[in-house]
Formats: sequence, C-alpha cells, structure tokens
Amino acid sequence: MKILIVRFSSIGDVILTTPVVRSLKEQLMNVEIHYLTKASFRTLLENNPHIDRIWTIESSIGEVIGDLKKEKFDVVIDLHRNIRTLSLKCKLGRRSYTFPKLNFKKWVFVRTGKNVMPDVHVVDRYFEAVRKLGVKNDGKTCELFLHESEEINVKEQLGVQPGKFCCIAIGAQFATKRMPAELLIKIIEKIPFPVVLTGGITDQELAKLLKDHLKRPDIIDATGRFTLRESASIVKQSAVLLTNDTGLMHIATCFGVRIVSVWGNTVPELGMYPYYPGMKDLYSIHEVKDLSCRPCSKIGHQVCPKGHFRCMYLQDTQAIAIDVQKKLMGN
Repeated sequence: MKILIVRFSSIGDVILTTPVVRSLKEQLMNVEIHYLTKASFRTLLENNPHIDRIWTIESSIGEVIGDLKKEKFDVVIDLHRNIRTLSLKCKLGRRSYTFPKLNFKKWVFVRTGKNVMPDVHVVDRYFEAVRKLGVKNDGKTCELFLHESEEINVKEQLGVQPGKFCCIAIGAQFATKRMPAELLIKIIEKIPFPVVLTGGITDQELAKLLKDHLKRPDIIDATGRFTLRESASIVKQSAVLLTNDTGLMHIATCFGVRIVSVWGNTVPELGMYPYYPGMKDLYSIHEVKDLSCRPCSKIGHQVCPKGHFRCMYLQDTQAIAIDVQKKLMGN
C-alpha cells in the first residue's frame, strides 16, 4: 500500500502528525509512506525512518501535482483539511481520509467564550483519519530524528552542562503568544540555575534586552545562532524547557524534556497542549483563568485586541519560577 500524508504547516502541527506516521508504518504490512509539506517544514521530517519520501511545495500544489499523480497512491491521509488539500484530493482522485478539524467549534469558543470543544488532543483527532485503515494510536510521543552532525555540544559551545540548565523558548509567531520582556525578567531573576535563551534572528533584540537587564553571566543567548534542528538539540539536553505555546514546546516532547508552558491568548482546550500521553507529570500549564476576552484567537495576534494583554501581564511569575526550579531538580 502506498500512502500520501499531507500537512503543509506549521512547526508544532507537523511534529504532532508524527505519531500517525509511525503507527501507519508499524501497523500496516508492506506500506510505503510519502509526506507532502511546505518546503520550510521539510527539516522536521528529515531522517524519519517511517517516511519513504518527502514531497514539498513553496506555495502551490501545482508544483508537484503532476509527479504525485504518477505515484498512483492507494490512500491520501489529509491532516491539514483546507481548500488546498481538498483541491489536491480532487486532482489525485484517490481514496482519502481526513480528521475532525472542528473549525466551527473553535469559532464558537473564540467568538463567545463558550467552550464547546471536546476534551481530545489534536493527535487523537489526527488518528481519526486512519481509523478505517485499522491503525490505532500507539500511545507514544511525537518524534524528531536528529543527525549526529546536528547535535550541539552545549558544554563547549554554550558553557553549560547537559541536563543542568533551563532552556527558554522566547519566540513565537504571534506576539500575543509571547511572554513579554517584563514577565520574562521577573521569572528569570527567580531561577538560580543557568539559562539558555533560544529563538530565531527576530528574537535577538529581546534576548539582548534580557541579558542587559539581568546582567548574569549564566544567561546564555543562543538566539539566531543555530538552525531549528540544532536548537532542538539544545532543548533535548536541557533539564526543563520554559516556553510559550509554540513549536519548540512540541519539539521538546520528542525527547521527553520536562516542560513549563505559559499561555497567552490561546488556550489548551483547543487541543494543542504538550503531547505526553500517560505522562502528565512531564508538563505543566500556566494561564490566567477567567478572562472574558480569552481565547481571542485560535492562533494569535501581533497586538492584543483589547490593548491590555492581561493574559500575560497577570501571570503568576512566582509560581512559574517555582515550577521551573522543581522540574530542574527532577520533581
């Protein structure tokens, strides 16, 4: 059987499809797995032993549709479910399955504040797309396979001991998901352990602000210095990851890293919290409850629609710092 899995974006969403990929490969006989994603997210799937071929597009399925037709797939598993994937399935003309995306329920939740979402993680909803193939959730975590050349020597390159530092993911695609500088300063000054700041080039200004304000030699700025996969290696070697609701949070679950997550405008009830089946002690969630304006979006905004950003500024920094310390010590 030849199967095409489709998920175009983004970091966390692609990572969260990997349990489905693994289960298809391990539970079906003589199966060949192909995966279609955007070129910028190919790196998340490289070296995955459960994938036989990765297909990518820059912006249009027209870039690959001719070659995909030649593959004569038996089944298309649509884990994105949008107009583009609908067009793809129509053009391929093959048997296909998708998952309950629950867009209307999400819309109701965001617009009215009434939670009508089922208490089901998005990974479990992804598995609905393969249920008719007889494939079941194996109850294991997500996966990211790093090459030896991508493993960072944190002692030599960052001056920290593996398993003895807190990694902080300070970036996120949307500003309303990001912990502001004032919040991060209050948290970090309460963490008496080495801290490594991770993020991209766009996060370097924030990292510099944090270092300049806190003036601690054990705060290491790793933003903009490493690829995503190299940053994943740093997260892998940390004792705990303090993170926004962002891609590195999901990458951390691939390596069993303890997670302290801080949520702004988005909420865990949307089903995208850390995927640690049967291991809830490995992660914690910090959020400001009972805000009538939250969630204000299922993804995020570049500015708070209300102008006050209470979902972050009202966070309990003491509780977050204590949580980080406990996880650093293995509790």
